[in-house]
Amino acid sequence: MATKINSKIVSFKVVKEDEPEAAAVVDAANAVEHLHEETERPESLLGSTYKVKTPLSEHALYITINDIVLNPGTDHELRRPFEIFINSKSMDNFQWVVALTRVISAVFRKGGDSCFLVEELKAVFDPKGGYFKKGGKYMPSLVAEIGDAIESHMKMIGLIKEEGLDEHQQKLVDAKRAEYDAQQAKADGKKESGEFPAGAQLCAKCSTQAVVMMDGCMTCLSCGDSKCG
Repeated sequence: MATKINSKIVSFKVVKEDEPEAAAVVDAANAVEHLHEETERPESLLGSTYKVKTPLSEHALYITINDIVLNPGTDHELRRPFEIFINSKSMDNFQWVVALTRVISAVFRKGGDSCFLVEELKAVFDPKGGYFKKGGKYMPSLVAEIGDAIESHMKMIGLIKEEGLDEHQQKLVDAKRAEYDAQQAKADGKKESGEFPAGAQLCAKCSTQAVVMMDGCMTCLSCGDSKCG
């Protein structure tokens, strides 16, 4: 039976025997484009670059993530990661870095939920030990920090919801930190810097070295987590 097409054909594909015939035609009036393996790379992509400086190397890593914009200008507009590149002057980790970027890019282009990559990468531990990045956040490995950069990017484009403190919680944390800084300034006779205290412990919740003893209770000055509830 013949089918009349009343709208412009914007895409087509060869239908295999085990695929539904309807998949061959895309209705321009109703189609919502999703990222999948057959999505062609546009001539230009939006990108963001993140600098990663670790104590493991004198040279920084530069992580560039390029995004594709689907259904631009419509109510269904989506910005999704499409590819990743990592560059550095250091050649120490060249082979596994190239392999990692190709695998991650392949996962991005396959479509679907790629957020699981963040947790998988952040769960990689270096047997030689991790390190603290600027701000006191603990990184168990270089791979974990790459995952942290991808997480920051996904939060920026709205793919991962930011699970930060609400306004009330942030005020309480700020008040606790100001109180601790005042106590230290009074004891030492000088004002504390903006960094977390040098003697702070690692927070099990946010992985930041910001847990101090306050009012007889271990309290995190970064996320507000407290052993006293």
